Amino acid sequence: MIDESTMIHESSYIDENVEIGKNTKIWHFSHVLSNCKIGKNSSLGQNVVVGPNVTIGDCVKIQNNVSVYDGVTIEDDVFCGPSCVFTNVINPRSSVERKDEYKKTLVCKGASIGANATIVCGIKLGKYCFIGAGSTVVKDVPDYALMVGNPARQIGWMSEFGGKLNEDLVCSLTGKKYIKISENQIEENPDE
Repeated sequence: MIDESTMIHESSYIDENVEIGKNTKIWHFSHVLSNCKIGKNSSLGQNVVVGPNVTIGDCVKIQNNVSVYDGVTIEDDVFCGPSCVFTNVINPRSSVERKDEYKKTLVCKGASIGANATIVCGIKLGKYCFIGAGSTVVKDVPDYALMVGNPARQIGWMSEFGGKLNEDLVCSLTGKKYIKISENQIEENPDE
């Protein structure tokens, strides 16, 4: 089921049993495999491969040269930078089939993944986290965490708006305050 408002470039392939929401754009040389669901107002750049069996939410931007493999779920408002990488098997070998060993990866609402970052399978990227360009993520990431490096380590916190939080957990772009719930957990200040 593909909404009539969806734009699919003539060089792209869409397999059977695929759902694509309103106003979604799929650009040059992309391929959406069977049993995938892509929400509304999303954009898949050039040379993007999705699926099979992948769910992508609303308002997701997947930049050029990204493959979203079976086992990956992407929630609403996620940004996947150019050439970022998802995996779905921990110990791949070309001569050993491991399709029954795919590890689930969840990318939560509002997360941003920088260009050329690698997301090792079997983890959760928390809501509104920010993964720096070129980072390799090998473990779960807290909501709002700013992660960089190889392996990625947390160096701070980010707001929902995408501004780095200062030491008082105030967004550098909006002035909005966040509060610490525990050592590895913050949330928006409910009093603001």
